[in-house]
Amino acid sequence: MPIRLIVGLGNPGPEYEQTRHNAGFWLVDNLARGLPSTFLQRESRFNALAAKTSIAGQEVWLLEPQTYMNRSGQSVGGLARFFKINADEILVVHDELDMLPGVAKMKKGGSSGGHNGLKDITAALGTQDYWRLRIGIGHPRTLNLTQNVADFVLHRPRREEQLLIDEAIEKSLKIIPLAVTGKTAEAMTALHTA
Repeated sequence: MPIRLIVGLGNPGPEYEQTRHNAGFWLVDNLARGLPSTFLQRESRFNALAAKTSIAGQEVWLLEPQTYMNRSGQSVGGLARFFKINADEILVVHDELDMLPGVAKMKKGGSSGGHNGLKDITAALGTQDYWRLRIGIGHPRTLNLTQNVADFVLHRPRREEQLLIDEAIEKSLKIIPLAVTGKTAEAMTALHTA
């Protein structure tokens, strides 16, 4: 099944722009910049920034909800219903605490793992059966930091972490054409062995 909607998760506003929780936005921003004539624009009916584009000959929507993270489902559910996009045609890109910076993995379905954006999207879609592209940001404990998780995700990564996160995003961008053409098994293999 081809991917018809790629959602980057994050929090809107300049105060959150460089925070770990915005890794999904970072990937979608980079993806849009690399595509001809693709500009994310405000779509008030979905409370999001969105763009319709073409990747590998496939029509794809890019979406960045402009609600806060825990209300991401409003935008995702609204656009998916309007354009009749099924849950298994959606790829949600998000930060992942349980993976170190530099790691990116793709999977279909599963629990939210405590991620409030995923919880809200699952509630809005009525299923967990959508694709996730997880960008590792590390956990404060594994990175030997004393911050609590909520504080950690809302702060900028350290320089060395940012470089690793950027590398994971670059690796992830390379498999997007496979995912949008329905070659998700190939996309996962390429990403997980990169």
